[in-house]
Amino acid sequence: MIGRVPNTKLRAWLLEGEHKRAQQMTGGKRETKKAEQPWWKVMCLTGVDYFSTLGYQPGIAALAAGVLSPLATVVLVVLTLAGALPIYRRVARESPHGQGSIAMLEKLLSRWGGKLLVLALLGFAATDFVITVTLSAADATAHVIENPFVPAALHGGQVWITLVLIALLGAVFLKGFAEAIGVAVVLVGVYLALNVVVVVTALAHVFGAPQLIVDWQNLLISEHPNPWLMVGVALVVFPKLALGLSGFETGVSVMPLVRGARGDTEADPAGRVRNTRRLLVTAALIMSAFLITSSFATAVLIPQREFQAGGKANGRALAYLAHSYLGDGFGTVYDASTIAILWFAGASAMAGLLNIVPRYLPRYGMAPDWARATRPLVIVVSVIAFVITLIFDADVEAQGGAYATGVLVLISSASVAVSLSARRMRQRVFWAYLVITLVFLYTTVANIVERPEGVKIAAFFIGAIVVTSLVSRATRSLELRVEKVEFDAAARRILDKAVRSGAVRIIANEPDARDEEEYREKEREAREDNHIPRDSALFFLEVTISDASDFETTLRVHGEKRAGYRILRMKSPSIANAIAAVLLYVRDETGVQPHIYFAWTEGNPFKFLVRYLFFGDGDVPPVTREVLRRAEPDPQRRPLVHVG
Repeated sequence: MIGRVPNTKLRAWLLEGEHKRAQQMTGGKRETKKAEQPWWKVMCLTGVDYFSTLGYQPGIAALAAGVLSPLATVVLVVLTLAGALPIYRRVARESPHGQGSIAMLEKLLSRWGGKLLVLALLGFAATDFVITVTLSAADATAHVIENPFVPAALHGGQVWITLVLIALLGAVFLKGFAEAIGVAVVLVGVYLALNVVVVVTALAHVFGAPQLIVDWQNLLISEHPNPWLMVGVALVVFPKLALGLSGFETGVSVMPLVRGARGDTEADPAGRVRNTRRLLVTAALIMSAFLITSSFATAVLIPQREFQAGGKANGRALAYLAHSYLGDGFGTVYDASTIAILWFAGASAMAGLLNIVPRYLPRYGMAPDWARATRPLVIVVSVIAFVITLIFDADVEAQGGAYATGVLVLISSASVAVSLSARRMRQRVFWAYLVITLVFLYTTVANIVERPEGVKIAAFFIGAIVVTSLVSRATRSLELRVEKVEFDAAARRILDKAVRSGAVRIIANEPDARDEEEYREKEREAREDNHIPRDSALFFLEVTISDASDFETTLRVHGEKRAGYRILRMKSPSIANAIAAVLLYVRDETGVQPHIYFAWTEGNPFKFLVRYLFFGDGDVPPVTREVLRRAEPDPQRRPLVHVG
């Protein structure tokens, strides 16, 4: 909770975003039909990231492949349509509530292994999404500064202009998520329309002057006389073009926003899945068409020297064409649209983080509970984006490696998850997915070798997430971590009988042989050590550790009689938390203050503390008492803990 924020009005304002996000972002019980949007509107939200890469992708392709950039772009499009698209269509089907490929991989490893895998993938996701915010804002700033009508006073203001754009993006999300979708629809519609004008005009000039194509072909053949060599070079430089694959993971993560069909249920939202797949296909086709046509037009019409650092087309190839062939007036309008969509490209990244982080870290106990709320999370992400902008001096090129690394690792992990899913179901399509996975893994490794700074930044995010997550888990470990307690009929009868006897006295027992001798000896020790009268009824409470890496749980308490003794049994990630939750439940349900009896544990207290944090057992009596103390501040109403 945000209990440490002293200003009550500020705390209420920060947490107000939780209600909006619960309605607009998450699946499950909190999702509402009112928050859902038509698939094409959600496509615009993810498209501000995906489509905005047109602002710099043709220039990146020209720098990486030179005159061969159209062929390299074709390779990118083929991998998009035949690789990434099929992968994420399946991810959408298997994670209909926006869990994404991370959730699919989480199931592969149990307990702490699965949690650590998720934390590592979240590190790469954070790299992808946060760098999307900073890189896009920095590129928008570059378009501002390069415009011929911009005052000279703004030149050299790359950093502070970028910081202002990031702050404005955060302000939109502090206002509300629905507003962000509305802005995205307008920006994408205008930007795509202007790009159609620029690309069609450029192609008209290309085909209106056939000599330009002949000159480009002659240059291409002179540099790459062997057709197979052309293909080889295109494949080699492809990893440098990987920025054009952004947007797929975000498209799946915001699935809860997609309006489904009337017959959709929480267990089977077939309409939502169908519309999300339509979203992915439409976005991929639109982007593929623009990538091929823009790459060809810029390669033929723009001299190669203009793509280099300091050149007029560096990072803004289509803007160069807009100014050159449609005049500075239209070019300025195009610049304004490009600046707006690049600025807002961080919106889809912000949306992805606002959806992914609350799904995992608070549930693991690895983030403060306020991380479920929108507004505090927006502030945290914005501050991180400020720091990264200052570190990289708002340099687009310097951040490109980290961006590509985040994108490629997420796509590769999705490919692995889908391949394993197909193999588990014994489907022949597994072999096709395997080939796609190998291609993406190669691309990821090649990108890391070429630009190792990307994985260094990702490693920083992973380290920060793991360390802060474990610290948060430790500080929250004494919270009452039980969402709900459910007694079955047999357990209810045992409890009712105890209440009728006048007192609820419970012996905490670590189950071993579970025979008559064990229970008889345990009862004898409890009565002698705690001076319990012989005529006072007792029953046993036993907790079995389930998955100790889980944080929150629902307790299902089962009653049974064994060798003449009454026993309540349950499974939980933490023994102490489960016992405390049952005691509070008994008090609230019966109005009787229960007593729980323990025996002291022999051993090193520090060792028991570590066992409690990571394995859920440890020195149970003092931890149970501390959980109760924190959960119930009134000593007069607190269940009584006895240790003998």
